[in-house]
Amino acid sequence: MISKVKAIVLTGNGTNCEMEMAHACKLARADGVDIVHISELLFGEKRLTDYNFLNLPGGFLDGDDLGSAKAGANRFLHARIADSNEMLIEELLKFISAGKLILGICNGFQLMVKLGLLPALDGNFTSQSSTLTFNDSGRFEDRWVYLNANTQSPCVFTKGIDVVYYPVRHGEGKFVPKSEAILEQIEKKNLVALQYSTAEGAATMDYPANPNGAVHAIAGLCNETGRLFGLMPHPEAFLHRTNHPRWTREELPEEGQGLAIFQNAVNFIRSNEF
Repeated sequence: MISKVKAIVLTGNGTNCEMEMAHACKLARADGVDIVHISELLFGEKRLTDYNFLNLPGGFLDGDDLGSAKAGANRFLHARIADSNEMLIEELLKFISAGKLILGICNGFQLMVKLGLLPALDGNFTSQSSTLTFNDSGRFEDRWVYLNANTQSPCVFTKGIDVVYYPVRHGEGKFVPKSEAILEQIEKKNLVALQYSTAEGAATMDYPANPNGAVHAIAGLCNETGRLFGLMPHPEAFLHRTNHPRWTREELPEEGQGLAIFQNAVNFIRSNEF
C-alpha cells in the first residue's frame, strides 16, 4: 500500500523559514502540506497524529532566550493540550513511536537536540545529551558551506547524497556532546549524517569551511532509526539553481541540491505505511 505524504510545517514564536520549508515539501510532491502555528496544536485545533512528516523550520524561537530553542523545548515539555489530559511532548512521542519522520533545520535542529530527540541514544527521547552553542568565531555566520554525507548512516534523508553545498545562517551552531562517551556512541552508531567539509568532501575543522567549530565537524545528526534528522545548514534555501550564489557564473542543474533531502523523506513515506 502506498502511503500519502501529509507534511506539517510548524511555525510561531520566532520561526521565519516556514514558507521555504513548505515549498520544499510541495516541490518534493508531498500530497498535502500545512503550515501550522504551535498554538493550533496547543488548542487542539490540529493534531500531529494527522500527519506523517513533521518539519521544524529555522528562526529565532522566543528570541533565543535561555539559549537557542531552549525556551521552545520547555514549551513542548511542559505545555498541555487544551481539553485534554495529554502533554504536547506525549503527542510528539506518539508521532515518533509510529515511525513517522521529523526534520529539523537550524533552529529546528537546536530544538530537537534540546528536547532530547537527537541523538536519542538507545531510544531515549526525553534526555538532552548534547547541545548547540555559540560559534567559535563569536559572531553570526552567514555563508555557504560544503557538506559530506556519511554513506554508513541510517539517515533516511541523506540517502544517495555525496557532497552538497548549502548556506548556513546561525550564531549558535557548534555541536557539542555532553561527554566523550556520548560522542563515541554517536560515531559508533554512524549517527553523524553530515559533516562540514572541503569542496572535495574531506571533513574539516578549519574555519570558515567549518563555520562554527562543531566537534568532529558535525553539521547534521540522526537518531538510530534514521527517521529523525536535524542539521544546521539550510537545504530549503537551495531548491533552484537561482538560489546558488554563483548561478550567473556557473552551469548548474535546474534543481537545487537541497531538494534531495525532502525528496528522500517523501519517497520513504510513500513506500511505508504509517
